[in-house]
Amino acid sequence: MEVKLLKKILLIEDDENISFGIKTYLEKKDFKVEVGYSLEKGKEKFNLSYSLIILDMNLPDGTGYEFFSFIKSKSNIPIIFLTVRNDDEEIVRGLDLGADDYITKPFKLSILESRINTVLRRVKRDNTLDDILFCKELKLIKSQTKVYKKDDEVNMTCREYRLLEMFMENQNQTLPREFILERLWDIEGDFVNDNTLTVTIKRLREKVEENSNKPTIIKTIRGIGYRMENENG
Repeated sequence: MEVKLLKKILLIEDDENISFGIKTYLEKKDFKVEVGYSLEKGKEKFNLSYSLIILDMNLPDGTGYEFFSFIKSKSNIPIIFLTVRNDDEEIVRGLDLGADDYITKPFKLSILESRINTVLRRVKRDNTLDDILFCKELKLIKSQTKVYKKDDEVNMTCREYRLLEMFMENQNQTLPREFILERLWDIEGDFVNDNTLTVTIKRLREKVEENSNKPTIIKTIRGIGYRMENENG
């Protein structure tokens, strides 16, 4: 079974026609788009599973700068500003704050897509976003090959670490057992079979779950595989 892993985008835009057009277009291009129509709704929807945020500068309950500050206090997720004004001062202010790009309305959706892909390629190349992954009380630092739970380091085998890393890179997506097995194959120089996966999942849950018998992070999707859940960020 082939799994297509979608990049998640949070779109903060109060104009329903614009947000509908962006969402419809990008989802045809294999993105998953969540929409918030205000600062309040955007904060409710925000979590660390998003790859990128598209942020309108003018919102009904505040400015894009306020939401930008909120995001940057919590993460390094890249942000593209949308603005109706071709105002150099506003653009410079956004870029000086640390925005990754901007686009002025009206714009072609194909241009927005190109800007998104450019930013995501740059972020991946810089490796500043992908090095540290979060899920609830878990933190995984790739460059150090370390995992922390509530700031305490968790000791793991190579296979347990790689499995957790896979889940944290694909949060809220169901991963079939076949998909997982293909990627765990030969990590330690030996064959990984279905029973090995079951045992590794059990041991991983014992280390990251509060109650491994009632998992709330790594859920079993019966007949398919597993999903790491992080709906609340």
